[in-house]
Amino acid sequence: MAWLEKWGWWLLIAAGLAFPLLASNDYLLTVMGKAFIFAIATLGLNLITGYTGQFNLAHAGFMAVGAYTVGILTVDHQVPYWIAFALAGVVTTVLGYFIGILSLRLRGHYFSIFTLCVGYIMFLVIEKWEGLTHGTVGIMGIPAPSLGFITFDSPLSLYYLALLFLVVGVWAMRRIVGSLLGRTFMAVRNSEELAEALGTNLMRTKTLSFMLSVFYAGIAGALYAGYVRFIGPDIAAVEHTFDMTMFMIVGGLGTVLGPLLGALGMPWLTQYLQFLQEYRFLVFGPLLVFLVIFVPHGIVGTYLGWRARQAAQKSEARRAQD
Repeated sequence: MAWLEKWGWWLLIAAGLAFPLLASNDYLLTVMGKAFIFAIATLGLNLITGYTGQFNLAHAGFMAVGAYTVGILTVDHQVPYWIAFALAGVVTTVLGYFIGILSLRLRGHYFSIFTLCVGYIMFLVIEKWEGLTHGTVGIMGIPAPSLGFITFDSPLSLYYLALLFLVVGVWAMRRIVGSLLGRTFMAVRNSEELAEALGTNLMRTKTLSFMLSVFYAGIAGALYAGYVRFIGPDIAAVEHTFDMTMFMIVGGLGTVLGPLLGALGMPWLTQYLQFLQEYRFLVFGPLLVFLVIFVPHGIVGTYLGWRARQAAQKSEARRAQD
């Protein structure tokens, strides 16, 4: 089945490359490009939540840190975009280290409540520190990313730039979760006591997972800043974390493909329900409840469970024949 999985990923990449040929206008490219960026951030949240078992409610705040690092450096200090982009990842990861060593001493819902407070503090700092973040006005005029003579200032070029980073992000995440480090993360998720008994340093492992997670958020935020070229405090709102949580739940926690499908599919569902205006949540809400009740492991998680049961039944049938 490995070959089928491999070709499935190549098929998704081909679909991403071909989408602009099917899109009827630039608005659709913009919607999909933003979905790619939030998919990158969702992959990071899934690493700490789905693979390590720690629900970080400050994830949108870290995405905002990456975005504001780019905005402040490029607009206020005329730093080239790609240098600011790299520094956004560094700043977010370093901040994640210090917040991680404080918050990860807590477990379960205590950790989530603590990070919820951290996320709200980040939002308040961004909103109130006008001298640094420009306050509620936000940062305007962020330069478009450029590479030599190529400037990513059109919906099509920005779309392909976001797609490139998403492909690299998915490839890196698959390498992480498939490695010994990824298995260590899953061991901590399944049982912290057992993982510790087997010699795992819980604090170091969870902190490393947290840092990798917020690095993805910071990179997504930095890319978002160059994509929309304007940022405001709303990017740090906890609602974005809840959106990413919804993407994970619908797609499947603890998988790479699940959050990716959720992050790419759910924005389109909300777009197609816009004709209902404020009443669209009367459809959207019950649909989510239905998924949580009847597909608790998400779309991908449910499929993987079904495939595992089929493989077990075939194995038992072969043993019975022998």
